[in-house]
Amino acid sequence: MKVYFDTLGCPKNITDSEIAMGLLEQCGHSIVSSPEEADAIVVNTCGFIEDAKKESISEIFSMADYKEQGKKLIVSGCLVQRYAKELYNEIPEADGFLGVNDYEKLPDLLTSLEENGQRFLANDDAPRDLSENRARKFGEHPYTSYLKIAEGCNNNCTYCAIPSIRGPYRSRTEADILEEARALAKAGCKELILIAEDVTCYGIDLPGRPTLAALLRQLCRIDGIQWIRLLYCYEDKITDELIQTIAEEDKICNYLDIPLQHTADPVLKAMKRRSTSRSITETLKKLHDAIPDIHIRTTLIVGFPGETDDDFSVLMDFVEKEKFARLGVFTYSREEGTPAADMADQIPESVSKERQDALMMEQMAISLAHNRELVGSTVEVMVDEIDDDGFCIGRTRYDAPEIDNSVIFTPVRPHSPGDIVNVEILEAFDYDLEGREVLNEFAK
Repeated sequence: MKVYFDTLGCPKNITDSEIAMGLLEQCGHSIVSSPEEADAIVVNTCGFIEDAKKESISEIFSMADYKEQGKKLIVSGCLVQRYAKELYNEIPEADGFLGVNDYEKLPDLLTSLEENGQRFLANDDAPRDLSENRARKFGEHPYTSYLKIAEGCNNNCTYCAIPSIRGPYRSRTEADILEEARALAKAGCKELILIAEDVTCYGIDLPGRPTLAALLRQLCRIDGIQWIRLLYCYEDKITDELIQTIAEEDKICNYLDIPLQHTADPVLKAMKRRSTSRSITETLKKLHDAIPDIHIRTTLIVGFPGETDDDFSVLMDFVEKEKFARLGVFTYSREEGTPAADMADQIPESVSKERQDALMMEQMAISLAHNRELVGSTVEVMVDEIDDDGFCIGRTRYDAPEIDNSVIFTPVRPHSPGDIVNVEILEAFDYDLEGREVLNEFAK
């Protein structure tokens, strides 16, 4: 069958889809780039928070329109893992449902669906084994690629449904990760983005307890890889060894995504976070002392049950003081099955939205100030796309794809996605920069 994947949600879902595509190709199916070309459409859903669930449901029904053309519709991913039976009963338009632990079954299920038309539900609660390097379909030009180093989570934050969806934390072996990284480099990858629910937990469940820092040093030895980026580092597990490794290894971007979620101690305790206001301040100071140009991205949650005006003031003061290079703010989402959903003192949505807006207004000014400091300087930029007018759009080493700032620049020679060029910054905006390419001996 010809299969089209429609992937929603986080980078972990992207890698799941690529693994499923690789498995399908190994079994004789083919992957196409549009639903119009497909015999079957797979919608890989997100079920993390309410907004993501709504988006997933909307996308399922949008793709269901292709049923009129005789195409099959499969729904997979986190939403299925959380609500498999409900979805199976309430969305008869879908021909099959597949949980996060069942992608290996997809080739046979599609073949069976094609032969007998029988709807299916595959939703195994047993977490899948990560001990072997499985098939993965790389993009045609995978200059930047996610590398999942672990699955699941043991943190059990009170607002989060991920442990019930993805299971306990399971690290991949170093050999498995390195094998995939080398394959990505051979395919043309220049930027490796390490992901997991918590990358700083890496190795806690493996014999010998290998560390993230040790893994990074091995990844830095792979020819072809030029940037290595870390997403989702928990503050309480950022060790001196990890900080030293980032400071010493040129390939590791001086960029850390640290989802702090809050900084007021009563809220952190209610969230069951292991960080405290003091530990956060001390870790951030260590990072800035050891790596002066470190750019820290964080995410915050406002409106958590019981969050007082004083708690929010602590958070606002902290953001004003720390001046994070990159920051996102979410309103609390009351997720069924989580401890926080049953907590007293649920915050009205209007109050949560006011607090979100206040933080983002403050961050907009901080971001603009950061960007203005770059005017007149020359920075490395990785090209992501070329627009219809011939301008290049890319990112610095301090920006992750699709979530952080962009650099729009005038090129002086033809470029392709993945090229790393030097750009003189001419103008700064709230979240973007403009510039022109500068040719010199370091240009690639």
